[in-house]
Amino acid sequence: MRRRVYLLRHAEAAYFSRASAPVDPAQVALAEVGLEQARAAGRALRDVRFDRVLTSGLPRTVRTAELVVEQLAQPPADSVFHCDPDLRELRPGDLDAVRDEDLETSFLAVWRGSPPPDAAFLGGETVGSLVDRVGRAMARLYADQGWDTLLLVAHGGTNRAILSAALAGPGAFFGHLEQSPGCINILDAGADFVVRAVNLTPYDPVQEGPRTTTLERMLEQFRAFRRGGWSEPR
Repeated sequence: MRRRVYLLRHAEAAYFSRASAPVDPAQVALAEVGLEQARAAGRALRDVRFDRVLTSGLPRTVRTAELVVEQLAQPPADSVFHCDPDLRELRPGDLDAVRDEDLETSFLAVWRGSPPPDAAFLGGETVGSLVDRVGRAMARLYADQGWDTLLLVAHGGTNRAILSAALAGPGAFFGHLEQSPGCINILDAGADFVVRAVNLTPYDPVQEGPRTTTLERMLEQFRAFRRGGWSEPR
């Protein structure tokens, strides 16, 4: 008997501002446009009866989960939002230490193809480290028999690790599995895995938006921030 995971990426977040430094990744909040993205995901999931809600515990995942749950016809059976820090995003290094000429490689290398385990995001955490800790979190989750249908709100890198493991087994990481803000993935877990949907965006059902990736847009936002021309997405 397979159990179902509705795996969401948090909605659009405001990583940069007119302040003197980027926002602390642990404190990033949703941007204005992200609020409606999360509500749109909730409306798409309106009739799903969730047993439990799980997030990474970071504000952008918790707020996304709150907005989704507000749209549901029935509240989750367990009203407590659970969190697992092992589901947090791939941790970046020091942005200020990255030279302009190295920005593209530092931002995007781990999100292209199947990067090696020692590939690091902006000189920070490696893909291998992310895959290991997310794998531990999901092993704990799958071992817990207290749920049948789960809402899990996490991050682009985290979701890639979960989906890659379901598709190709432990240790796999496909950086080119795009995860748009507020997207929905559907995964059935049991003795084997069935990936039923990837990167559904209820606010843009046929992906008419830009053909750049989330990380490519974030790179452009950071470049604008360095030039002093950044403004929050709306």
